[in-house]
Amino acid sequence: MTKYESDVKLIYAPQDAVYAKLSDLTHLSVIRDRIDDPMVEQNIMAHAGDKVKPEQIAQLKQMLRNTEFTPDTVQLNGTPLGSITLRIIEREVPKCIKFALEGAPIQANLWIQLLPHEQGSLLKCTLGAELNFFIRKMIESKLEKAPEGLAQFLSQIPY
Repeated sequence: MTKYESDVKLIYAPQDAVYAKLSDLTHLSVIRDRIDDPMVEQNIMAHAGDKVKPEQIAQLKQMLRNTEFTPDTVQLNGTPLGSITLRIIEREVPKCIKFALEGAPIQANLWIQLLPHEQGSLLKCTLGAELNFFIRKMIESKLEKAPEGLAQFLSQIPY
């Protein structure tokens, strides 16, 4: 299994509050609920710059509209690969949440690690994926960036 890690991010919220929000995936439904807010699209464009085209934003919005959230899963419906589920498979209160990807053409796990800090808490994301040689060459550059992007996103949401 190949592992990709983010940098450690500082979150100005207590470890328990961050863990409580991230360990119940229904809290992430605000993403879907706010996707049509013009400020959200402006924020995405400001951070992504010319790397994201308007039609990609429209596809993302449609996919998020069809996303289902439960305490243990996020199910993405309507992706080019069909239905893909991110499921919590292990919780270590208040330090770690481990996820598994289901329904995707690759086997992958995600760990979100949390540590207390004097100003709040520290967060690190690790992605582990089983990739054959050909798939690795096609998607490795995106997988290398994924944990950092997720950690950056998670460090900016309100807790």
